[in-house]
Amino acid sequence: MSSIPNEGSVPETSESNREGSRHEAENAEAMRDSSKGEFEVNGDVPESMTNTTTSRVLEYLQEAREEGNGSAFKGFKQAKKSADNEDPDLSNSINGETSPTGSLSTPDDTPSIQGSVASSRGSSILGSRFSPAPSLRPFDRRFQSRLQPALPIGSPSPRALSPSLLGPHSRSSSIGDINFGEAEERSAPWDVVRWTKLKKIKNQVFSEGGRRNFGTPTCITASATIALGTSKGIILVFDYNQSLQGIIGPGTKAVEHGAISALAVSADHTTIAGGHDSGHIFTWELNKPSQPFLHILPLPLDQVEGRKTDGHVEGVSVIHLGFLGTRHTALVSGDDRGMAFSHLATRGLGAVRRVVKTTRILGRYPFDANPAPRPRKPSSVLGFSVLPLGNFQQATDTMGLVALLTPNLLVIVSTTPIAHTQYKAAKPKEVATDSALSGCLAWYPFMKAKRASNGSKLCLNARLVYAWSNILTLLELSVVETEDNDPTRLPVLDFRPKSRFRCDEAIVAVQWINRQIIGVLTVTQRLIILEDTALRTTETFDLMPKQILHVDMFSGQLHSLIDRLDDEGSSHPHVADAFYNSFKAYKGRMFLLCQYEVLVGALSNWADRLLAMMEVGDFIGAIHLATAYYVGEANKLTIGLPEDAELRHPIVEERLLEMMSASLRYAFGKNQKSTQKEVLEREQLQDLAAACFNACLSMNTADFLFGEAFEYFEQGSVEGIFLETLEPHILEGRIRSVPPTVVKALITHYTSREFDSRLEEIICHMDTRTLDIDQVTTLCKQHNLYDAMIYVWNRALGDYITPMIDLLSLLIPLLQNGVNENESSMHAVNALKVFPYLSYTLTGRVYPTGEDLPEPEASNAKAALYYFLFLGRTITWPRQGGKSFYTDPFSKSEPSFPYLRLILKFDAPSFLSALNEAFEDPFLNGATDSEDTTLRQDLSEEQAFCQSSMNRQYVVSILLEVMGATDFPPQDTIYLDMFIARNIPKYPQFILLSGSALHRVIVGLCNCPGEDIADDCQLSVEYLLTVYRPPDIDVLVELFANAKFFRVLKSIFRSEKQYARLIKTYFEDGESQDAVFDCIWDYLRPGSSLNERQTKEVRRVIEQHARQLVDIDCARTATIIDTCAPDLHSPMLDSIEDQPQQQFQYLQTIFEPSDTREGNDFKRPAVTQNVSFVELYIRLMCEFEPDHVNTYVGGLQSGDLRLDKVLPAMESSGAMDAAVMLMAREGEIRKAMDRLIAHLGTLEVALESLLVAGTNAHGSHSNNEAVTGGLRSLQKYAQVGVWLCQGQMKAGKQTLRATRSKRRSNNEPLNEEELLWLDFVDTVVRIARNCISIQEKPPESSYALAETNGTLSEKEVIEIDSERVAVSLRMFVQTVFSALLTATSSSRAVSFLQILRAFLSRASKASPSLGDLRNVLGDIFEAYIYEEQILALANRLLEKDLFVHVDEAATLRQKGWRPANQTCEACNKKLWGPGAAGGIYNAWEKARLKSAQRLESIQEERRLASEGSLSAVARGKSRARVTTDPLEEIGETSGASNATEGEAGELVVFHCRHIFHRKCLDNLLAENGPSDEWAFKCIVCRHNGC
Repeated sequence: MSSIPNEGSVPETSESNREGSRHEAENAEAMRDSSKGEFEVNGDVPESMTNTTTSRVLEYLQEAREEGNGSAFKGFKQAKKSADNEDPDLSNSINGETSPTGSLSTPDDTPSIQGSVASSRGSSILGSRFSPAPSLRPFDRRFQSRLQPALPIGSPSPRALSPSLLGPHSRSSSIGDINFGEAEERSAPWDVVRWTKLKKIKNQVFSEGGRRNFGTPTCITASATIALGTSKGIILVFDYNQSLQGIIGPGTKAVEHGAISALAVSADHTTIAGGHDSGHIFTWELNKPSQPFLHILPLPLDQVEGRKTDGHVEGVSVIHLGFLGTRHTALVSGDDRGMAFSHLATRGLGAVRRVVKTTRILGRYPFDANPAPRPRKPSSVLGFSVLPLGNFQQATDTMGLVALLTPNLLVIVSTTPIAHTQYKAAKPKEVATDSALSGCLAWYPFMKAKRASNGSKLCLNARLVYAWSNILTLLELSVVETEDNDPTRLPVLDFRPKSRFRCDEAIVAVQWINRQIIGVLTVTQRLIILEDTALRTTETFDLMPKQILHVDMFSGQLHSLIDRLDDEGSSHPHVADAFYNSFKAYKGRMFLLCQYEVLVGALSNWADRLLAMMEVGDFIGAIHLATAYYVGEANKLTIGLPEDAELRHPIVEERLLEMMSASLRYAFGKNQKSTQKEVLEREQLQDLAAACFNACLSMNTADFLFGEAFEYFEQGSVEGIFLETLEPHILEGRIRSVPPTVVKALITHYTSREFDSRLEEIICHMDTRTLDIDQVTTLCKQHNLYDAMIYVWNRALGDYITPMIDLLSLLIPLLQNGVNENESSMHAVNALKVFPYLSYTLTGRVYPTGEDLPEPEASNAKAALYYFLFLGRTITWPRQGGKSFYTDPFSKSEPSFPYLRLILKFDAPSFLSALNEAFEDPFLNGATDSEDTTLRQDLSEEQAFCQSSMNRQYVVSILLEVMGATDFPPQDTIYLDMFIARNIPKYPQFILLSGSALHRVIVGLCNCPGEDIADDCQLSVEYLLTVYRPPDIDVLVELFANAKFFRVLKSIFRSEKQYARLIKTYFEDGESQDAVFDCIWDYLRPGSSLNERQTKEVRRVIEQHARQLVDIDCARTATIIDTCAPDLHSPMLDSIEDQPQQQFQYLQTIFEPSDTREGNDFKRPAVTQNVSFVELYIRLMCEFEPDHVNTYVGGLQSGDLRLDKVLPAMESSGAMDAAVMLMAREGEIRKAMDRLIAHLGTLEVALESLLVAGTNAHGSHSNNEAVTGGLRSLQKYAQVGVWLCQGQMKAGKQTLRATRSKRRSNNEPLNEEELLWLDFVDTVVRIARNCISIQEKPPESSYALAETNGTLSEKEVIEIDSERVAVSLRMFVQTVFSALLTATSSSRAVSFLQILRAFLSRASKASPSLGDLRNVLGDIFEAYIYEEQILALANRLLEKDLFVHVDEAATLRQKGWRPANQTCEACNKKLWGPGAAGGIYNAWEKARLKSAQRLESIQEERRLASEGSLSAVARGKSRARVTTDPLEEIGETSGASNATEGEAGELVVFHCRHIFHRKCLDNLLAENGPSDEWAFKCIVCRHNGC
């Protein structure tokens, strides 16, 4: 562990402190010296890891340092030392020293930017390019080389991250489940905080002898020394060697006044103060510990009320102490009862002659009367901190600022010259109600730092961090500069909250580790590291295994605040223990006082972490971590690195290069002092190589990578690892230039491993200036690496013709001998690369990478290829000493354009496709007239040729000349026609051809040699016709029709306004027949531009293709015909007469559109006026959708149908409900009922047959379903019969008005309505009776069946559920009778008794058996019983609900109301509860005594009344009062009914839980105006009633 530096966050400022500063420096130096053996660093290497590996790594690191003449080592130590310091510029400015160059200081006060990442290398993603197939749209594709990436290649990390690169530690990853000792030994060396056990202090203090002599430690403070307070009132002072420097207290009065409860050290570290739990305060000079320097006595209890001076009350613990400024005689203190004092001692010759003046700055004495109207709340000083001195003089130094935190208030008080409150802040309302009650705070002083830019001084404001429960706030203090220079005037202070942090649990202690890092300790002993003013969490640690000492200090005083709402609306479940005396910070170090030891922790800076990882042998992880530090991927402030990259890079780079050098020495055993020379395993070497590459590329130091690093791998004979690691970096473009030695090794390695394709890809991504051209080109030809060869010729030599000659040399034997296996097939594959090469080069791109060629190189490359192809003769290449290149090696006579002919014969479609891409380039636009012809003398032959001749017109002319002969078959010339047809519309100003030539092109396209390119040919014709208008279009139409160019025909007919032929073409085109509907709509819609003749022709075509149109889409056909030509419905339906399903769909579309069936509003279709269509639709509906017939018929109007046309279909399909409805609508009620009764009879016969079959034979699942369906049909048609009878009753109301005065006799015959009901009821009862009788009969043939088939059991004979069938039939009858009862109960025309009498008469005639009649009557009366039961159940439910609500209301009225607050809403005085003051207790006591006296008098009266006949009261004029309850006679149940000392006694509580004094409420009501009603009203929410 690094030692504590001798400069820090709280330096001395006055001249009187120089000696103390020297003393502190000596102790700090001693602490540095002791770090080698006296401190046990728990991050050190465990014994099991202390092996030869660790020693060798350190030896290599030392050797690497020594090689640099010690400069590297010194720099490493300086960086480590600088990172240990919180701010080197601050410390150096104090001592008058200048900051060293390369200092790590970051004096700026700007917050760091989180979430920023290093910019990645951008790459442009080119469009996809494909090599075209000969017959698959060659002119719509683009060539793409094998090596051009479609997406950027990612570079996955070749090695798992080291633990040092993981996120912040959490509780889940803590080691709390392991015992303390093991946890310390197993902590990782790269931990953010490294803890050191102070073993010697532990042995002296926590041992049995130490506890016996000194007591147990109670508190700790750290400055230039480490001081511990004990339970026996003794203070132990240690230096950083852990040597006991002094034992303060033994033999003095201090040990008689209890345990040490607070410690403080003066600014010059020469005086220490201790507060005792008895209220006494002692100060001691460290060099004179025998006698106290100052003794501050508490006030005795009997002198508190008549006190003349201030001070702590005797017996109250002093829990906070602090020195003011640089004085040894000025202190401030706070106790656990919420009081704080400032103590100022006069100067004198000794302690006896000193007089201490104590001034109360916070709190009240416990026995003082409360002058304020609000009741006093219990309080305590939860947090306490004095503003320390900064490194320069500031106006606040003489003010003695102290911050105090109570359970509800933050107060900052200046104590000099008089106590004055400078700032107040209430507890925030964001405090979590479920968190413990806690509070803590800490100051950071004013500092002056040096700007990194211009060296000017910068004042950094003081900061205060304070926390209530889980909310931590950062407050900044600044001094406002004023024009008044009066030295006696107090400075003006400005306090501004900067940021706020919300923790997930209560915060119990907080300390400033340095100016930009805050350490926060939570109630569960988690240490949270907060960074910068943004208060963002960077690290989290679990300190539970450390067993930090904590004391329950505040719960006794604050227990009344638990589970009670305070003014901010917070409620805390408990009071947290005090940790502040066990957690201290000083100069970047954290001190923990634990149960059994003392720990010192420091944030490991970046140098510490790297060195720790090297010590355990994780040199690869150290390199990765250092790289992350370099690029800024870590919390830079926490690890001590500057935010500015310009300052950070040189610091880390030097150390990173040093570590890589040492790691390479270790990996390859190159240590001069080591006897072991073995090399690491291959996997480890791969990880090391990857780490070195990432580091060097991040630092942009390729010299080390290809120099020292490659040398180590090469000497170790594992250069292949280095080269294979280099490969992805070259392919990603991160490395372009490679030294020739590395290139040579790269080629040798990849060719020996037969990685030819990978090598080719690598070469094509490298800078050709570093390549050996002869070696690479020879190698590429040898291994058929033509992509790499072309790349080298183009990029290194600028030669674009030589690769063409090499590729065409492969074509010559292929065309003469054909393609054979093995070598010939490989030549064919390589020969095909000529086409992407042409495509890339002629469009100005680098082959094969796809990058753009710069000018003028791009123009030179295009000119060379055009010159080679279109010169028209054989060329000699190279010009100097070259030879002619012949396409026919056996004949010296060459045709015109030999190279162009050779390529076209090999693959004409691919060449024309490449040329199609080249036509898009502006290079072929030709030379402008304004160009100076004299400049052409300086041009090369190729450039001069292109400027004079090369353009698109020339290329097309040459192609027509070359391919116009008989040497090329139609399979090739068709592609030339396509090429011309597509490019003429694109470049009409550059390509001009005669009409005859264009006509030949069109004819050639119409005679396409294969169906696979027919669509391409048609598309080409479409392109050409956009700019060319043939004079004989009718002749071409026949060609187009024979070629089935339907798109072309549609375009022609549309432009010629031949709409009938256009629609006919749509029918003939099998690929886009759906588009015919849009075409018909355009030409037949209302408002169309077609004349009458054109419209008739279109309609005639539609009639001719009616069947085909319906087959395309029946629904769309019906919709569009109904909208545009409704008179064509008949031809359409006639065309599909043999397909009734389509007829039904067609009619359904026009009669019931989809939105109508979904329930939306839709007007009645006009086609419904055609009765034949409606009848046909209903007949088809009966066949295909019988369940919908009734619904549809119900929406028709009278006269829309002819019954004789649809009734047979309805009856045959079973849609009798619709038939009945139609007949009833026509007024044929009687006939409708007869048909319904007949249909019910049919259903009865079917159901009886099923029941008989199920009774006498085996049942089955289908038989059961049939029975269920029959029962469901009976229920359905029963509802139809009820509807029919009820409809007749509504129609017969006029007859009721005519006969209303008459009274019907029993013998009067039934009217029509009653006859309908009678016939219907009789039928229903008959069906039910017959079916039930079948169920009740025993099976006739069951025994015979059992005899004939012995395998059947008796249970298998009957399968139908008889009970379920009987219940369904009874419900069938009850439904009808219930409807009859409902209908007759409100009608005078229909009598239920008349119908019942007639029904019984029929029943007696049809069935004279009394049993049958009884069953019928039972079913009838069950309907009555059912209705009665329903009504009774409903009444019971209503009564039950009513009782529940009434009972709840009564219960609520009997409950009491608990006030929401303890104070009056009007005057804010406390009314009840603990802490209520101001005479309330006295009023309650007097009321209690008065009630007792009245109770005694009443009892006395009762006794006298019992002794005589009349009591004294009874003999008076008034009537004696007889009471039964003594409290009732008292009449004052409220304890606060009497008012004393101006207090209103009676209280008023409202249902809204607001509470008032009766007197306050009366005054408020009077102010709001008089009211007629006597009633209390809540002023807050206007609620009535109390």
